Amino acid sequence: MAPRPLIRLARRGLSLGLSLLAIALAIFGLLSLAPGDPLARMPLTLPPEVRAAMREAMGLDAPWPTRLALWLRQALIVEPLVLCDTLFGTSWAEDAPRLISWHSRTPVMGLIADRLPQTLRLMGLSYALGLACALPLGLWQAHRHRSAADHATTALTMTAYALPPFVVALLLIWVFSITLGWLPSGYDNSLRITDAASLGTEIRQLILPVAVLALQITAQLTRHLRASAIEVLDTDHIRTARAKGLGPRALLTGHVLRHAMIPVVTIVALGLPQIVGGAIITEQIFAINGIGHLLISSIHAGDLPVVQTITLLVAVLVVLANLLADATYRWLDPRLTG
Repeated sequence: MAPRPLIRLARRGLSLGLSLLAIALAIFGLLSLAPGDPLARMPLTLPPEVRAAMREAMGLDAPWPTRLALWLRQALIVEPLVLCDTLFGTSWAEDAPRLISWHSRTPVMGLIADRLPQTLRLMGLSYALGLACALPLGLWQAHRHRSAADHATTALTMTAYALPPFVVALLLIWVFSITLGWLPSGYDNSLRITDAASLGTEIRQLILPVAVLALQITAQLTRHLRASAIEVLDTDHIRTARAKGLGPRALLTGHVLRHAMIPVVTIVALGLPQIVGGAIITEQIFAINGIGHLLISSIHAGDLPVVQTITLLVAVLVVLANLLADATYRWLDPRLTG
């Protein structure tokens, strides 16, 4: 009989595969039903036989099962093999047909690879700053529960959470770029970090977009951490530790935080699509040449392969984030390993 960890791992792997297959089917079906023709921007003088040949080359006239199977093979098998060939010098995908953008006629994964670091850096810095602010603020609010400071901070976090990212971005640009002139209002994608001066310029132009996303993350996590910490503070083992003379700081950081983080991990994982949406809007406002900018421009151009692949990539990141959250649960509370 197989050990329970292997059974659980196989079950999780099967669930992951089925989830990704269902997501891929939904993405392909919904985007295939979207209105628009990728050849609509072609000149009207284009001969019908040339137009028909282009549609055949793009696979537009093939049955939908054929198009779906080809897209899944290219996105989930061929492109990962191309990545392995690039990293390890192999030739597994040497002659395989790659996923090509209808608009630029270049490999889709090449376009994504050029833009992905910008988006990951923006989201990573925003998450790090948001967590760094939310953890102490949420614990402090729980410690000062029902005080005037707690009510005021709760009102501020609810207001910050309710504001859409584009409103926050425009407010920050108006204050810090237009009124005070401290920070740039846009992002220079051509900047290359070669010395301390260029590094300082990079940091300055990242402050506003990171602040927009970090404010949303901080407001969301603070509210949930406060509520979770208040429940933990009312448990028997916390009252026992307090009766033994344990100070507030040691009590909050040593006992309350670990147990209060379990529901917060859920919010971090399930809130990833919302943060991705905020990142797309933020990239548009600050002209950051990331995945969000590529997605919007591809939607306008009717570039279906790029839109489908980016959407699938975001879905994969969300599924992986939920798997990481599940592993974090078991680390925070070993009782969940059963």
